Amino acid sequence: MTIEEFPHSVTITGSGSDLRIQIQTDPRYQDFIADATVKEILGYPMKVASLDNVLQGKVWAYMDHSRRRSKRHKDLADISRIIETYPELTTTLPQQVTDLLQER
Repeated sequence: MTIEEFPHSVTITGSGSDLRIQIQTDPRYQDFIADATVKEILGYPMKVASLDNVLQGKVWAYMDHSRRRSKRHKDLADISRIIETYPELTTTLPQQVTDLLQER
């Protein structure tokens, strides 16, 4: 296994596997654990965050101006894809993010 540590996460990659596990170390994510459900991912039972929580994490990541611009653009694209598929979640977004998505 390869373990990489980043400022707000740890990534674990198994050799010979496509499975990559990202563990968030930011304390804001602790509340996500209660809503997580077990899903089978590449043959492994894993706890997976709810869609609402994934979207919230993407919003936090986008709003973090200490992140590289390219990462923030990817986060905004991820938010956009989620909202395109689940438009009812638009009401959970901060106005700043909603405005940006409407411009595009």
